[in-house]
Amino acid sequence: MATATTETKTMLGAINQALFEEMARDENVVVLGEDVGLNGGVFRATEGLQAQFGEDRVLDSPLSETGIVGSAIGMAIYGLKPVAEIQFADYIYPAFDQIVSELAKMRYRSGGEFTSPVVIRTPYGGGIRGGHYHSQSPEAYFCHTPGLQVVIPSTPADARGLLKSAIRGNDPVIFFEPKKLYRSTKQAVATDPEAALVPIGPCHVVQPGTDVSIFCYGAMVEVVQRAANKAASDDGVSVEIVDLRTLCPLDVAGIVASVQKTGRAIVVHEAPKTCGYGAEISATLAEKAIEYLEAPVVRRGRARYPVSLYSGVCIHAPPGTGVPCHSGRDGLLTRLTGERTLILETNLWKTNLWKTNLWKPGTWSRDTRMVIEKGKATRVKRRT
Repeated sequence: MATATTETKTMLGAINQALFEEMARDENVVVLGEDVGLNGGVFRATEGLQAQFGEDRVLDSPLSETGIVGSAIGMAIYGLKPVAEIQFADYIYPAFDQIVSELAKMRYRSGGEFTSPVVIRTPYGGGIRGGHYHSQSPEAYFCHTPGLQVVIPSTPADARGLLKSAIRGNDPVIFFEPKKLYRSTKQAVATDPEAALVPIGPCHVVQPGTDVSIFCYGAMVEVVQRAANKAASDDGVSVEIVDLRTLCPLDVAGIVASVQKTGRAIVVHEAPKTCGYGAEISATLAEKAIEYLEAPVVRRGRARYPVSLYSGVCIHAPPGTGVPCHSGRDGLLTRLTGERTLILETNLWKTNLWKTNLWKPGTWSRDTRMVIEKGKATRVKRRT
């Protein structure tokens, strides 16, 4: 609810407001991308900017992602603060070489003489029936690249505050925006532009809990919240929800502190599970918090096949991949069959959630064959 010091915004409105505020604050901030000027962007995130700040600062680019990012790098070297928009994260791949070979390495290769304070905004993820060319989640590619910051908000307030911090920084930032939440999420945000700032780095505990920590980001935060409510009402499970917000740099201290309290961890993201960001969280906890873990870390992500255009349409994986036929309904977060473990109904946003055996005494853990006994994990023989 809005008050005298807040106003209600959608995530799209909050992003638009952040751009207005930062362009008014710093004349070196410029916006470029396909249709960002006259049309205000494909989702209208840049609506009104060209009318307010002129064509010299809000530039409609040709249909060339390589050109957009390459131009932004040149602008940054000469002192501007470019905010480049890639219409969909799925279209970012033509600019991949510019991003990982030039943008991310400019400070290093120049011995600190030049920086590249470029923010690349791009909507990512599924949820709008965009099919396989408009629903990808490529964040892990960029997290692997030294020199890049990777940010993914889940609320309007965080979208505004993190974007403002990204624009003010001196490092290149890949700013993924969960397009499913663009207009579906509303929140009261601060009217004071300075009070709205959110620092890049710290994670956010959305909901404290004592039984299990769930680490998530972007559109999955909303999914996990509904899951946690159902787990609490059905099974009395106390779930701590941690919104990572920033994937690079990762708040290692924050995730370790959560697991120290709960002893169990689940990572949820809508990107494929194979080599997804959940693997980084799992490995970090194994290195930094193994003595606190009372059960294996569970990762949940989409199976390794393209996103369906329509819910209920059967998708067949290529022969020999070992991936079974799934429907759009079951296609995002895979099920563990034969056990009451983390089960997400995988239409991304409809959660007939979950049952998990990781905290129930006397039950088997599928991955390590352990029995959970009063908060203590005891290794046992494989069950036949």
